[in-house]
Amino acid sequence: MKHILEELEVRRAAARLGGGEKRIAAQHAKSKLTARERLEVLLDEGSFEEFDMFVQHRATDFGMEKTRIAGDGVVTGWGTVNGRPIFVFAKDFTVFGGSLSEAHAEKITKIQDMALKNGAPIIGLFDAGGARIQEGVAALGGYGEVFQRNVLASGVIPQISVILGPCAGGDVYSPAMTDFIFMVRHSSYMFVTGPDVVKTVTNETVTAEELGGASVHTTRSSIADGAYDNDVEALLAMRRLVDLLPMNNRAALPEIESADPADRIEMSLDTLVPDNPNKPYDIKELILKVVDEADFFEIQEAFARNIVTGFGRVEGRTVGFVANQPMVLAGVLDSDASRKAARFVRFCDAFSIPIVTFVDVPGFLPGTAQEYGGLIKHGAKLLFAYGEATVPKITVITRKAYGGAYDVMASKHLRGDINYAWPSAQIAVMGAKGAVEIIFRASANGDADALAARTKEYEDRFLSPFVAAERGYIDEVIMPHSTRRRIASALRLLRGKALENPWKKHDNIPL
Repeated sequence: MKHILEELEVRRAAARLGGGEKRIAAQHAKSKLTARERLEVLLDEGSFEEFDMFVQHRATDFGMEKTRIAGDGVVTGWGTVNGRPIFVFAKDFTVFGGSLSEAHAEKITKIQDMALKNGAPIIGLFDAGGARIQEGVAALGGYGEVFQRNVLASGVIPQISVILGPCAGGDVYSPAMTDFIFMVRHSSYMFVTGPDVVKTVTNETVTAEELGGASVHTTRSSIADGAYDNDVEALLAMRRLVDLLPMNNRAALPEIESADPADRIEMSLDTLVPDNPNKPYDIKELILKVVDEADFFEIQEAFARNIVTGFGRVEGRTVGFVANQPMVLAGVLDSDASRKAARFVRFCDAFSIPIVTFVDVPGFLPGTAQEYGGLIKHGAKLLFAYGEATVPKITVITRKAYGGAYDVMASKHLRGDINYAWPSAQIAVMGAKGAVEIIFRASANGDADALAARTKEYEDRFLSPFVAAERGYIDEVIMPHSTRRRIASALRLLRGKALENPWKKHDNIPL
């Protein structure tokens, strides 16, 4: 027995060393943590239970049988975040560059299967160079097994990917199918084909950062949901995010004690919307004053900034927020904003997270670039997502709700549960000037006074919340300072909401 225990400790020490001191030092020299160090930051102290520490690859081609390292380039297991269990895998760049072999893939799929069976979130930490070339199709088959489980787990358990170094080739598709992707600035990148291949095929000269760095994927491609300055900052943010999410699609929302009174009055909100309807204001101020203790976790902050999405708490329970941002493009809906919000709404619906929508939208962005880029289809995605959602939906129209964008932004017609409007709300087909020019084009005959009078008439009649309220499309016109109290009360009411869509194998959202 003694010699077995001694061998166990020797094997464990060797596995924990990964690719060896020299490669660990190289990792640290790049301001990156090792796989095990990352798990120590992510998980509660002492909670990590490792699986398959001694697994090795089985390849024999190209002399691979002479180089076997315990763990085979990925650390897998489970631990807790603030006491709640999560499953994890962390690619180890010090071992074969974190490349995926058949045995490596089997370790990941075991964890994926366990996470699905036990209804717990899974977080993947990526720092790897793609498939292990020496294993050929066996590695590709391993990828396929991982991908299939990503698909099956989608909408059942939260899946989070954190890119902490290179993520290339087949490695990118697993994160792409997870719920959220986060990156580290200047040290992580994602691309299907690297700069060398791009140069060969297209003759473009581009750096790894320019091709697939955090700045690209958070601002242009929308692949990543956020970026952080270093490994520690990213991992601590993941602890915060996991705290906000339910364990699975059947679990109750996480709930924490909050000292922030639900009936808190915010008088400053009464002056948030300027008197000039064309003057912007920051919708994030409203969100921060509604959520518990001004704690808001924004998703895709740097992409499509004309709409804001993210998670907060009200009375200690998680709520998803969607809000037009008047500070950027006047809060107009375009293709990017529609896609961003649609994906967020569908995530909330999949995991039974209530949605609060703040509306100040002058319409959809006009122009050939938008129309050629598929605005109709992308706008329909957001419409579809809201219409499909069965979770509690609360809408507050703060100012403009014009045209088709009024319908799209969680209107009563898309099964909105409780729809409020501030006194500053303007619900109409379009703004007064455009409407009057169309309605009275023939009768005005260029008379400026007549047009002014007609404009005033239109504003008095339609640029208010009352026409919608008269028809029951708005449940109540509320004072801005009471918004938190009203939302908290509505969320409390809707906790028992039960609504089912007609049976279907799945929908056919316009992708």
